[in-house]
Amino acid sequence: MQKMCKVLELSGSGYYDWVNRPESDKEKEDKKLLKEIKRVHKESHKIYGVRRVTAQLNKDGISCGETRVGRLMKENNIYCKTREKYKATTNSKHNYPVAPNLLKQNFEADKPDEKYVGDITYVWTDEGWLYLAGVEDLFNREVVGWKISERMTVDITVSAMKMAIGRRVPEEGLIFHSDRGSQYASKCV
Repeated sequence: MQKMCKVLELSGSGYYDWVNRPESDKEKEDKKLLKEIKRVHKESHKIYGVRRVTAQLNKDGISCGETRVGRLMKENNIYCKTREKYKATTNSKHNYPVAPNLLKQNFEADKPDEKYVGDITYVWTDEGWLYLAGVEDLFNREVVGWKISERMTVDITVSAMKMAIGRRVPEEGLIFHSDRGSQYASKCV
């Protein structure tokens, strides 16, 4: 203890005064605010960062600024989950036969049910990732068929297309375009 006080150029009594001093009003306020920060962070499933935590606290009637919230979050190791930036939904390295590209980058349609496009994307939910296959009519960009699933299989692409055809009953000659990934190229049973 004496060695540390000499290095820091403190007196022993000064050190013990500092250690035993009562909590300041600011420290008490910071403790209260920290409790609210933890609440908001937990309610957001730990995805809120400094800006969104601050906005929610202010919305809840707790006046605070981003600098203070950021300092308290950093001091207490409270960080937001980073979302996965990219999740591959296309497997182009497959051995299935692929259909020719009939659209040739012409994504315009003169009438409804002339050209459809399909793709798969992913959506984060409280239960985890869900995959969404959609079918869009290029005439008016309307989504005419869709299917959501926990797994990215050929079934979701086929179900989305069946919905589109069942809802719209297109005439013969409809062109369907996709990224030609394995879910669109594989043989469906």
